[in-house]
Amino acid sequence: MHIPPAGSTATATTDTATTAAYARMTEALPAVTVTELPQETPLPATGGWVTAAALAQHTTALDAFLAWDDAQVLRDNGRKGRPDVIAGFGLHRYAWPACLLFTAPWFLHRRVPRYPVAHVAYDRTRGPMALAVHPGAFACLPDDPAAALPGAYTVPDEESLRAELRDAIAEHMEPLLAAFGPRMRRRGRALWGMVTDEIIEGIWYVAGLLGEHEKRRAEHALELLLPGTSKPYVGSPAFRALVGPDGRPVRTRDRVSCCMYYTLDPDDTCATCPRTCDTDRIAKLTAAAAS
Repeated sequence: MHIPPAGSTATATTDTATTAAYARMTEALPAVTVTELPQETPLPATGGWVTAAALAQHTTALDAFLAWDDAQVLRDNGRKGRPDVIAGFGLHRYAWPACLLFTAPWFLHRRVPRYPVAHVAYDRTRGPMALAVHPGAFACLPDDPAAALPGAYTVPDEESLRAELRDAIAEHMEPLLAAFGPRMRRRGRALWGMVTDEIIEGIWYVAGLLGEHEKRRAEHALELLLPGTSKPYVGSPAFRALVGPDGRPVRTRDRVSCCMYYTLDPDDTCATCPRTCDTDRIAKLTAAAAS
């Protein structure tokens, strides 16, 4: 079980169909924690916590959430970011760990939980990206022992489970995109392209921490999950290999979206950014591997 982060009075519930997946994820990536709470225990909403429903429904909550990003950018870069860039940073910093709530159980145990925005709270103010959730319904395959648990419903095959995952993430993210989107000056396709990237890069990163075999398995699983034709998502994983300075392959992908960090530092782009040429990608990726 995960201990609730400092400042929370919530008490974790007993093990659920997703507990083991979240535990393994946090063991590999301590920067993300998940606390599963009984339905009768309110989600934390003070002391740095904010519910996803509040971000989606209340302007004041979203203002306070983005003020953290605004202050962080000013502190770290010595200059203010454009409001649309700050909104994009804020959405990214929520969506990246939030998508792992869905993809980690799917990738590790073939289970897909349902978390409408009313079932999730988030706190990134004390170090780890902390999520608190109310577990409820989840999809699984017929031969999964978890099919006997409360809230379980079965789907016939792997493609049906992938469809459940796409639908569950869309259900969670759609109201958040409606709230963040106008501030980002982005709409439909651009916003869903960003969500596509968050889905791919989150579980790809976690899988890499679990070992090279799991990283390759994640690439294959993600190519099946997001073949480029599954709306509302935009684009595909677009994994490919470059040749490193030692002749060995260097794995990368082409992001669908750009985080706009170049507006703060034009010379510092992500290794998977569509603005980054392959020569710079190789340099960035080999430097990261060496460190």
